[in-house]
Amino acid sequence: MAAVTRITPLTLPGRRWQWRQLPRLLVILLLWALLGSLLSVALLRFIDPPMWSWRLLRAIAPPAPIEQVRHQWVDLNQISPALQLAVVAAEDQRFADHSGFDLNAIQAALRHNEQGRSVRGGSTLTQQTAKNLFMWSERSFLRKGVEAWFTLLIELGWDKARILEVYLNIVEFGPGIYGAEAAARHYFNKPAARLSSYEASLLAAALPNPWRYQVNPPSPYVAKRSTWIRRQMGQLGRVTLDRIHQAP
Repeated sequence: MAAVTRITPLTLPGRRWQWRQLPRLLVILLLWALLGSLLSVALLRFIDPPMWSWRLLRAIAPPAPIEQVRHQWVDLNQISPALQLAVVAAEDQRFADHSGFDLNAIQAALRHNEQGRSVRGGSTLTQQTAKNLFMWSERSFLRKGVEAWFTLLIELGWDKARILEVYLNIVEFGPGIYGAEAAARHYFNKPAARLSSYEASLLAAALPNPWRYQVNPPSPYVAKRSTWIRRQMGQLGRVTLDRIHQAP
């Protein structure tokens, strides 16, 4: 009688082990990501970022061709108080008071967006700083969650003056124009320290869409919005900046 040969099914060594270890691997990756975020925010409290995610994204996939990239880092005391106040007036009037999130602004934005006329954001300056530094462009619940985490870390680890300083040095004021110093020299041929209230309000007015809105000479939208910003600046007053610079 002929011998019967049993054929053992081919198995891939380690396959079951890999699946069983997947949750552990995910936990390790999450811990490393959390550690990396903590370390990066801690370092940026004292080190000026040489590059940030929004600038990288623009370099990879700009909405339109960029002729030249302009950027020059300056300390907050080298940026006109008028521009500091104009940005707060335009983007986040409760910046000195909140802890990274302005629930009133978020609710107002949701009510405005429900009317369907246009889309308005409710992000604070801290959230915008986190987005510019660390986030990708796609809008999703995941991105908003990661952005909220970095916003919390920034508020816990930095003071308000540092948040404003970083924001004003990395925010986009036009195609390839990053930061207050580059914007002041490009649009007005002067350093950021010498910007007038009128010039500062024009720059702040273009922030919602610096690729679309024309600063100098101002488009009708920018001219109208800058007038509103200057009124808000008058109401906020220098005391707002004093609170930001003195906040722990």
